[in-house]
Amino acid sequence: MSSTTETLPAMRTGPAAEGGDRPRFIAFIADENSESALRGGLSDLVEGLQVRRGNIRSATKALERETTPRVLLVDIAGVEDPVAALDELATVCTPDVRVLVVGEQTGIGFYRELTRDLGVAEYIHKPLTRDAVARLFGTHVAGATAEEQPNRGGRIISVCGVRGGVGTTTIAVNLALQLADSSRSYVALVDLHLRGGTAAMMLGARPGSGLRAALEEPDRVDALFLDRVGIPVDERVRLFAAEEAWDTDPQPSEEGIRRLLSTLRQRFNSIVVDIPMPPGAAEKIAIQESRHRILVMGPDVASIRDSVALRKTMGALGGSARMLTVLNRSNLPGGLKTKLVEEGLGGAPDVVIPDLPRFLPRAANLGRPALRESAAFRRALAPLTQEISAVRAVGGPGRSIFARLLGRS
Repeated sequence: MSSTTETLPAMRTGPAAEGGDRPRFIAFIADENSESALRGGLSDLVEGLQVRRGNIRSATKALERETTPRVLLVDIAGVEDPVAALDELATVCTPDVRVLVVGEQTGIGFYRELTRDLGVAEYIHKPLTRDAVARLFGTHVAGATAEEQPNRGGRIISVCGVRGGVGTTTIAVNLALQLADSSRSYVALVDLHLRGGTAAMMLGARPGSGLRAALEEPDRVDALFLDRVGIPVDERVRLFAAEEAWDTDPQPSEEGIRRLLSTLRQRFNSIVVDIPMPPGAAEKIAIQESRHRILVMGPDVASIRDSVALRKTMGALGGSARMLTVLNRSNLPGGLKTKLVEEGLGGAPDVVIPDLPRFLPRAANLGRPALRESAAFRRALAPLTQEISAVRAVGGPGRSIFARLLGRS
């Protein structure tokens, strides 16, 4: 980790800076013969080859405390359920890691499952030979840079209020926290309301001017810059927000938002973006690159009207993102009944959050996450979190979390 570790302890075991401190390659291999073949096949490609005795379980335990290498090799021989073991490994890895696997199964079906469905870069069955290691693993080890993997990385989730005052930021903030809690993954929360944003206030944080600089001056965006700008919320969540004066005129650029999101995708498993409405050109880039687009509405006629219009706008932006509608503050006194909202939308909302007037305003005023204060809110938000964690535009319900966290399409 970089020299910012002392001031940003939340990143100590999380996504690492793209510097020389990050290991290029680490292998966990279970037997002496395989280790010998591995060293013989890769020693010319990697200086100071790190090979440790152990299997995938050893790797998972170690990477809970250590920085994820660029390339990770794990041994699944003798592991009763290798898919479950890969699922567990994925929760402690950063999304840009390239994973190589060694095992005992020789079937082509198993190979295809690992490489096509689970997101593994390459698989070799034992007994290993130096030639096979060099030929099949060598190219992955030699070319292990994030820039060579443009389609890999964390998923982007855009949270858009159909109109002001419907609780968009409340949903975005708590979704980010619950994603990190439920999947043990690393999450970035980005508040693009550069003036008047409330994500930082809800978390009791005080942002600086770094996010505006990143969006206006893309050349400044790199991993170390994000280390300085990101505010640790807890061990796995970082906040990227601004608090610009009302008399300023921030000008986020399209290239700025692309560069920011691209860098974050290499560092975090999920990026939750709180989108201002109506979105400008830069904000539309974030929506276009999202894997999930969440529309937050209230129980009123104006929200129904704007939800229908916004869904059409979102559809016109293209992409294969999953669109989800969240009805917030259901059963609000004086608001429309859920059945009437369903009739207006032409279908049921994907998620319904009840009105919780005792808990949510108090949590926001105290700078505490609402889901930490209200079990009812936590339960209501859980279906949205589960939907995002488990569903992708491509792939069936049996798809491994390893493939999801590594951003394989």
